[in-house]
Amino acid sequence: MDPQQIVFLLILGGALALFVSGRMRVDLVAMLALLALGLTGILDARQLLAGFSSEPAIIVASVFVLSAGLSATGITDRIGAGIGRAAGGSEWRTIAVVMPATAALAAFSHHVMVTAMMLPILMRLARERKLPVSRLLMPMSLAASLGTTLTLFSAPAFLLASDLLKRGGAEGLDIFDITPIGAVLVLLGTTYMLLGRWLLPRREGEAQAPELRLERYYTELLVEDGSPWIGRTRAEFEQAFAERLQVADWLRHGMRRRRQAGDSPLAAGDVLLVRAPPDEIASIRDEPGLALHAVAKYGDTPREGRQAELLGEEQLVQAVVAPHSEFIGRSVADIDFLRTLGVVVVGLWRREGWLHGELSEMRLEEGDLLVLWGRQADVQPLATHRGFMMLMPFQGRRQTRRRAPLAVAIMVATVLAAATGLLAPQTAFLAGAVAMVVGRCVAIEQAYAGIDVRIFVMIAGVIPLGIAMEQTGTAQAVADLLMAHAAQWPVFVLLLVMFGTAALLTQILSDAATTVLLAPIALAVAESLGLPPTPFVVCTAMGAVASFLTPIGHHGNLLILNPGRYTFGDFLRVGVPLTTAIALATAWMARALWLGGPLLPSLPG
Repeated sequence: MDPQQIVFLLILGGALALFVSGRMRVDLVAMLALLALGLTGILDARQLLAGFSSEPAIIVASVFVLSAGLSATGITDRIGAGIGRAAGGSEWRTIAVVMPATAALAAFSHHVMVTAMMLPILMRLARERKLPVSRLLMPMSLAASLGTTLTLFSAPAFLLASDLLKRGGAEGLDIFDITPIGAVLVLLGTTYMLLGRWLLPRREGEAQAPELRLERYYTELLVEDGSPWIGRTRAEFEQAFAERLQVADWLRHGMRRRRQAGDSPLAAGDVLLVRAPPDEIASIRDEPGLALHAVAKYGDTPREGRQAELLGEEQLVQAVVAPHSEFIGRSVADIDFLRTLGVVVVGLWRREGWLHGELSEMRLEEGDLLVLWGRQADVQPLATHRGFMMLMPFQGRRQTRRRAPLAVAIMVATVLAAATGLLAPQTAFLAGAVAMVVGRCVAIEQAYAGIDVRIFVMIAGVIPLGIAMEQTGTAQAVADLLMAHAAQWPVFVLLLVMFGTAALLTQILSDAATTVLLAPIALAVAESLGLPPTPFVVCTAMGAVASFLTPIGHHGNLLILNPGRYTFGDFLRVGVPLTTAIALATAWMARALWLGGPLLPSLPG
């Protein structure tokens, strides 16, 4: 072993120790390893910075922006709600519908975002249909991870695998090259969870604390002058907004309408008391002819000689009415929030009861959650006001639903341009991300916020580790050691070894880091056997992505850990048989696709 290999192994060992210890963020560890490779002279400056301009890093950052565009236009929420409706009321049907649909979503978006989107939908579904939430969340999370095996760009590991194949002189992977394997894995995972439901624990989910994001608030919508809703019926309004809000009451000239039949037409100035989720309250300004009643009524009212700013320049917060508060028993109008506190009440959440009448006439109770609109300078003092128990950011996201068709068109065009070779993949995805921003599907601030910088920096930092592993000959040395003991093993077994090694290592490292470290070894093993490297590298990347042995192996599993009240043992009990089956299916499909092996097992004659 030459000195460069020894130095590299010391750097690699130090990086692995820091990765495993969790004392530093993974992106910082990657940067330290990168600097060490440069300072020791193992890599030159061009090689050190190659990761930042690499195809995987550019595509990953672009996919985050594309996902943010789909989310900001309400597409992902709409699809998620549709999945929840199609799930029905039985456990088996919910799993049968949710798993393939979630996997399909994750194939074109980020799987953690999909898991976060589906989490409240399934928790609500479990509560309404009296199903144990622990029987639903784990299948959904596993499906989101399996969905990343359907396309090349849905997981950084596959992008890195393709990049390493190209660096090794082989042909890279196209966007849908891994789709046959992914489709088999999604089918396998769904079948496994349906037949093996007895492995899942039966536990109720965590009760939702008041400070968390709530599902429905009461608010008032004003039908403005010139609104396209003037003359249209209440039934038409409710049908158009059926997925988004519920009408609780209808006011005209400040009085509750006696006749609220579905065929009654709306008029300018009508106020609809509705129950709406946070995103709808934050997004109502983009609905033509509708406005938040309180904002329209008080938003242009001068206060202390100054003109109030526009809604977009203000902020929404939520405040809980404290026990023994001076507000209890008084109506919103009596308190006159605008004059006394400089804010406007635009929404109300109450634990029990169905509200009717004008929001301003509601008498407040202890524990009521108010959605307040105002300038930051006026909102900040409320945090110390004795009438409120706590002040929290309002969790609604503004959604530009009118641009949903454009967002879908951009996503489809991006995938087609990359898949057909019309544009290089990195160019196609970068163009798609820019189009999302230029087309105002997502604000530039949301686009930047949507990029997980840690993943981008980590990918850019670990790519040089793979280059160094090849350049120092370490990968070849490990491959030679492996082949000295396994030269006579069948190819199928060697593919399983690559998958299994990656599956174990990814429990302590990210899928990207695991792929970067093991793919060069897979390349060297293939070269030693005189076989195409693609199946060996793909099995390695699949092992890094599709192993479900512990909850810490995937970020999506961490999201469901507490809501589903899962234990470490739950994941082992469900994950070990599933990961074993996935390993066998992956190795079999990889051999069939790239080594001419049989697609179907031969029957004994």
